[in-house]
Amino acid sequence: MNEKNNERTGLWLGGMPWWLTVAAVLLCMIPVYIIQGSGEDASMVQATSMAGSMAMCLALGVVFNELGERIPIWNKYIGGGLLLSFFGVAIMRQFGLIPQLALDAINSYVSDDANFLEFFIIMLIIGSVLSLDRDILLKSFAGYIPAILGGLVCAMIMGVGTGFIFGVKPADAIIKYVLPIMGGGNGAGAVPLSQIYEQITGDPAATYYSFAIIILTIANLFCIVASAALNALGEKVPSLTGDKKTLLRAGTNLARDDAKIKTDNDDLFGALLLAMACFSVGRLMSKVILPKIAGAPIHQYAYMIIFVVILAATGIIPARVRAGAKRLQNFFSGYMGIVIMVGMGADFDLGELFAAIAPGNIVIALMIVIGAIIGSGAVGYLVGFYPIDSAITAGLCMANRGGNGDLACLGAADRMDLIAYAQLSSRLGGGIVLIVASFLFSFML
Repeated sequence: MNEKNNERTGLWLGGMPWWLTVAAVLLCMIPVYIIQGSGEDASMVQATSMAGSMAMCLALGVVFNELGERIPIWNKYIGGGLLLSFFGVAIMRQFGLIPQLALDAINSYVSDDANFLEFFIIMLIIGSVLSLDRDILLKSFAGYIPAILGGLVCAMIMGVGTGFIFGVKPADAIIKYVLPIMGGGNGAGAVPLSQIYEQITGDPAATYYSFAIIILTIANLFCIVASAALNALGEKVPSLTGDKKTLLRAGTNLARDDAKIKTDNDDLFGALLLAMACFSVGRLMSKVILPKIAGAPIHQYAYMIIFVVILAATGIIPARVRAGAKRLQNFFSGYMGIVIMVGMGADFDLGELFAAIAPGNIVIALMIVIGAIIGSGAVGYLVGFYPIDSAITAGLCMANRGGNGDLACLGAADRMDLIAYAQLSSRLGGGIVLIVASFLFSFML
């Protein structure tokens, strides 16, 4: 074949010439808007299976991703294509520009029944941990818990101080604002917090949850925007950050020599099998062997990360398998990340945000997020981390809406390689908050 035929000439979008991508997007989306039947019998021509849902996610994602990568200011300072994929689909959902049947199918595929989000996170965890140098790995995780606690303490201080200005009592500022925001998200934070609240006070859990989720939603958006802002700051002041793959300032050779190792399909399969085994260990630990520590439930991802860290620290995983895991991570953190952002946008209700727009709530949530940034960044620096990367993972990934929020923040910050640390914040950090909440609720309510 002529060498020139292999070259990319002209405008390419989504991995193909622009005209071919446009045609593919139209072919994926036209069946979405052809509805057959009515009422409960209504159905789309587009399939609601994994294939149909993937078609919709890729078509919507490639449009918003390409736009986000080209819009001035947005592409460098707001979050680029990944963040526009999230907000773009959320806006379409809010204005009814996507049929509800399509939204239901996307939600079922990404985060509900099929739960592609779970598979996505597993692939990122296995690659990001196994690619770390052993010494860097152990030093990073040893200093990470103090960075999380630094963010939590500073968030409490900022929350109480700002709440005082708006007439919110210190106890209310901590219980109603700080703990829901720093609790590791919705399912791992706001929901169990509301259950603890009900057990201690006797009031319905919904009383606590209805306000907690609103505050958490506001904080989550601040976290996403702040992640993009910190990334921009890192580009302006390179000394505050590393290569976006490591926390340790002394960690330069992150990928060992795995990047130089050639891999084949056998290595990818081995890495995939290993990832599923590690995930299964997490399930066994969280569901059977040790589901709770000090009364707080421990998430399967937290146990999975610990097990992968142990495997990486022992050095028993062959280099080819480590390299295969890294290749899987690179693939999933690329265009598959767009699929996840589309799925999150399809499940995000902008109405929740509008309903909570009150000056006091907004400012208190903002200052708690800033406190998380300052505390985790400062303590992270003291234990040898880059302050920006520590602030994003140990701070903002504690203050967002959990797994989905982690991906949105890391996507906006262009730091998907730090997913394991982000998940530790949401899972183990969230568990720490639940333990703290159990004591605080008893003494303050």
